[in-house]
Amino acid sequence: MNWVFFTLGAVVLQTFRNALQSKLSEHISTSGVTLARFLFAPPIALTYLIILYTFSHQTIPEFSLKFVFLVLLASVMQISATSLMVILFKQKNFTVGAGLAKSEALVAGVLGTVFFGSQLSWFGWIGILVGAAAIFVLSGGGRKGQLSLKTVTIGLACGTCFALTSLFVREASHLLNVPFPHSAAWVLLWVLCIQTTLLVSYISVKNKKTFVALKNNAKITLATSIISCLGTICWFSAVSLHHVAYVKTLGQVEVLLTMLVATIWLKNKVQKHEVIGLLLIAVAAILVMWA
Repeated sequence: MNWVFFTLGAVVLQTFRNALQSKLSEHISTSGVTLARFLFAPPIALTYLIILYTFSHQTIPEFSLKFVFLVLLASVMQISATSLMVILFKQKNFTVGAGLAKSEALVAGVLGTVFFGSQLSWFGWIGILVGAAAIFVLSGGGRKGQLSLKTVTIGLACGTCFALTSLFVREASHLLNVPFPHSAAWVLLWVLCIQTTLLVSYISVKNKKTFVALKNNAKITLATSIISCLGTICWFSAVSLHHVAYVKTLGQVEVLLTMLVATIWLKNKVQKHEVIGLLLIAVAAILVMWA
């Protein structure tokens, strides 16, 4: 059941990271906000790996061409997913788009079964479908005038990219001849180094002023990187231990956490469809934990 604790930890950290990224998106370009997620993360990932080897010594794993290819794909998919999420922040009907981005659980279930050899139980599939229905209800997708083709497309593309990221990470970690959590930590370090290198290179060519904007928002940028890295450690650990679709379905409790913050702290009123959606998320979470 360790995957449950890693997933819940990732949920809490991701909630705060999304809030910070949303704040940054008001002043910085999409590529800049995406880079903020990775910029200071590699040193943290390296420190985490060193700590693991200090307390549980293992050999240095062999990195095959297939491993390198998978971490490269995972890196590109996560950059794409993060960029699409930032674009969603700027949409008028962001809630619907963000809800559709949570389609990653259902997408991961389908792609994992068809292409990655995942074998999910009936309980698991029911939980995934219930979770998908919950997100649809919460996003208000069923209400007239809430859906636009642009937002739907961006949201679904975002969810697909996030799902592929996790599937590639899981495959890569299982290729290494070291046990968990060392395998997940190695994948994390590779992915973060690739992502930082790609984004820094791209921004250096396209828009160097982005670096100035990040420097002017240094505190938020640093906080985003730290929280994001810690959250990614939890996500990578969870998907290395269990099926991606189950992890992502349980991860939908992030919506519950976000709404609790909005209700308790911001004093927002809870609507009827939100209560229904939250109950469905609770059912989905129970089903995938029992699967």
